[in-house]
Amino acid sequence: MHHPFQATNAYATEMDLKDPLNPFRKEFHFPQHQGKDVIYFCGNSLGLQPKNVANAFETELTTWKEMAVGGYFNGTNPWLYYQEYLKPALSRLVGAKEKEVSAMNGLTVNLHLLMLSFYKPTAKRFKIIMEAGAFPSDQYAVETLVRHFGLNPDEVIVEIHPKDGAKTLTTQQITETIKATGDELAMVLFGGINYYTGQFFDLASITKATHEAGAIAGFDLAHVTGNIPLALHDWNVDFAAWCSYKYLNAGPGATGGYFIHESHLDNPSMNRLAGWWGNEESTRL
Repeated sequence: MHHPFQATNAYATEMDLKDPLNPFRKEFHFPQHQGKDVIYFCGNSLGLQPKNVANAFETELTTWKEMAVGGYFNGTNPWLYYQEYLKPALSRLVGAKEKEVSAMNGLTVNLHLLMLSFYKPTAKRFKIIMEAGAFPSDQYAVETLVRHFGLNPDEVIVEIHPKDGAKTLTTQQITETIKATGDELAMVLFGGINYYTGQFFDLASITKATHEAGAIAGFDLAHVTGNIPLALHDWNVDFAAWCSYKYLNAGPGATGGYFIHESHLDNPSMNRLAGWWGNEESTRL
């Protein structure tokens, strides 16, 4: 049983020791300040380095050294199948089926690919809703998507601002905007967590309202994946993308990930962009 909250070091230390996740702290390297581990608050930008990363890199470097191109098919972790190794963990992290997720590219690249696949503007249904103050790369990605289709961002993008005096959005405010946009709405593209306020949005309610309006619900989960439990499949989210260098501690330049709901996987109208990877039936999305 926890004691009533106390704003003391002793209370914080006691609660930390009781935290079931506490043992994982020793699995990471911490930067030093005056000879002591820092208290690290920047996981939203870059996770700490796990202590087993160096050995993992050494394993792959050894495969490369000893097998060269043979490493694609042999070695400890044959490279050709890397995404298959990651699907079980990714599916658990985001609440999805394994066939709905994979790892590839970077976050913004995946957002562009997903939005190009799902955004199908018509003369009547063309608007995109997002939160005002979204992460800048999301704003740039949506704006350039709109221009790609020869449309005017000022006429297409609907930004939802907090009400006067408020710092965050309410779920009701979001869903009412979706409903009001109605049959002009083509897509909602929200961050799962606003990077500035830390607000976690009600993805299930946003998705439900979006589908009731006949539109597509997509999310940037850069600040969510590995941070907050998700249930993307059960919430019927259409698509999502995330990076892996934040709460997944993968390091700078690491491969990102994506989710596409299984209801879209065999949809012939998707007109997906194809390349070398993903053209075998077992990996086709």
